Amino acid sequence: MKHLVPLIGLLLAGCVFGGGGERVPPTRPMGSPPVTLNLPTSRDTQACFADLSREEVRFSPLPDRDYGGGCQVIGAVQLIDIGVPVTGIKAMRCGLAEEFIGWTRNAVAPAAYQVLGSKLVRIETMGTYACRNTVGTAVARLSGHALANAVDVSAFILADGRRISVQDNWRTDDADTQRFWKLIHASACKRFGTVLSPDYNAAHHDHLHLEDDHKAFCR
Repeated sequence: MKHLVPLIGLLLAGCVFGGGGERVPPTRPMGSPPVTLNLPTSRDTQACFADLSREEVRFSPLPDRDYGGGCQVIGAVQLIDIGVPVTGIKAMRCGLAEEFIGWTRNAVAPAAYQVLGSKLVRIETMGTYACRNTVGTAVARLSGHALANAVDVSAFILADGRRISVQDNWRTDDADTQRFWKLIHASACKRFGTVLSPDYNAAHHDHLHLEDDHKAFCR
């Protein structure tokens, strides 16, 4: 019985310090200097890299990093060439990159040519990774951008010089442009988990938020 108290103390110490005498590291605050993580590449990420290579996409795998505050870039790539120039993109989780490429090639480009009568020559975005919370919502929570798992698309440039932007043309009276938006929005909702447009809230008046989070939330 006299050995019971020390034993309980050791068990409690194991709960506090995570077992094995190793203290669980505290959460690093948002805005901390990035720390490179020594993580094995997951099978899903390996398969994603292989898929991009088969699709003849030029990309560069990025190191896994922790930026503090829950912001992490894991299993991400930098897209170099997907067949059409895309501005503003930095780190993208590979699964998001794969869905974005499929959406561009199989929805946006065909809709531009078939509905608007001109070839898609560039996509403009407002970025991908950003260590921040969501905007325009009452509850503060980490944004998909903080995991490099979201991209904000702002405009499409056509070969005839037209710039079809979310801010200027989302609520256009032009029937063809309305049809273009309807087609690519519907396609995005099938590919991405969360799709937010100007119809969702004022914070999205100038872009489409595309996030690969498997939530089936389309607005």
